[in-house]
Amino acid sequence: MNIDRAGLPFIVATLVPVFLSVATGHNLLALLLSALTGGMILFFRDPERVPTEIPEALVSPADGRVLFAGPANRTLAPPGVWQQISIFLSPLDVHVNRIPISGRVTRVEHVPGAFLPAFRQDAASRNERTEIWLDHSGQTIVFRQVVGTLARRVVCRVTPGTTVHTGQRFGIMKFGSRMDLFLPNSATLVVRDGNRVRGGETIVARLSQVKNT
Repeated sequence: MNIDRAGLPFIVATLVPVFLSVATGHNLLALLLSALTGGMILFFRDPERVPTEIPEALVSPADGRVLFAGPANRTLAPPGVWQQISIFLSPLDVHVNRIPISGRVTRVEHVPGAFLPAFRQDAASRNERTEIWLDHSGQTIVFRQVVGTLARRVVCRVTPGTTVHTGQRFGIMKFGSRMDLFLPNSATLVVRDGNRVRGGETIVARLSQVKNT
């Protein structure tokens, strides 16, 4: 099983008391503590995914449950008119994040904020988040890694000017969080509220057309 490198400090930190318990003869305690290590390994797992090869299709940037799919609330979205897909990640979901469609990263911005429960609608604009802007053949896609009550940190590993590909890993959100995806108003959404999605694989929308650059 692949493990995201962001999880290594957490896994090592939980192993230390396990070894100390074994060394001092507290085997039952060691067994109980090892369950925490197993939980950390499960949380930071990084499974392989096979993204679509359809050029105009967008895949989910995260595992989880669709909270909302439809016209974006203008008070929560970037300036302009957008379609929005919001995904809630529970602590049991894979938290490695993936690029929804190929293109060039044009902007990456970290926005300080609150730590409201990630399933709340206003968490999209009030919580601490990292916002990534992507140009795909002249069309702009924006996606946000949003922290929640438990998730107090997001890791983003792309920078402006980077060329990225559909399904490519770009970061991770730690311990229950939210992903918001903003698409051109002309995009066709193919998921509904309540759907389960897999990051890097589930097609969530299609662009109406691919413009030539």
